[in-house]
Amino acid sequence: MNIGQAAKHSGLTAKMIRYYESIGLLTPAGRGANGYRHYNERDLHQLAFIRRARDLSFSLEEVGKLLALWQDRQRASADVKALAGAHIDELNRKIAELVGLRDTLQELVDHCQGDDRPDCPILQGIESGCCSAPSSRPPQSLRLAKADTNAGRLGPRPLLQHSLRPFLDLHSSSCARGRKRARRHPRAAGKAPARIELFI
Repeated sequence: MNIGQAAKHSGLTAKMIRYYESIGLLTPAGRGANGYRHYNERDLHQLAFIRRARDLSFSLEEVGKLLALWQDRQRASADVKALAGAHIDELNRKIAELVGLRDTLQELVDHCQGDDRPDCPILQGIESGCCSAPSSRPPQSLRLAKADTNAGRLGPRPLLQHSLRPFLDLHSSSCARGRKRARRHPRAAGKAPARIELFI
């Protein structure tokens, strides 16, 4: 079959198939008398293998190693397991980063009044940098939290809450004072409170 048919059969695009061939991930297909690529059953099996590995979020480098192991009938399954285990560790690292970002943002959302006043802890949190994107390596507090979680003592969320606590307490106390003033001075109730500056 031609490249268009191979793409439809494998679920990949023709452009991706050409790219995989150009980087050596896929063995170049043979060409017919008309000069067009011709893909056989072996090629389709390779394409299906590549797509499934990519669906599992393996990198192209890892897919190349998996392909080599798959095609090596003398392989040791320990090599395959080690490669998959390392990939799981990387996925867990990314998951921990995403969970940390989600929990930090959830803390800010939970403490936002969502009313017609301009005071907004979400914007202030972004301005202060307390919800910045994590680096490629998790911060020490998150790594320690993960270790404590394995020991059944502490998870990452309490640490994140602790890091935000001074800011959130400041915001909550300001809101409480604003409500008290509103009850004592009804005419001033509609006046926006002073902006809270946060320095961390």
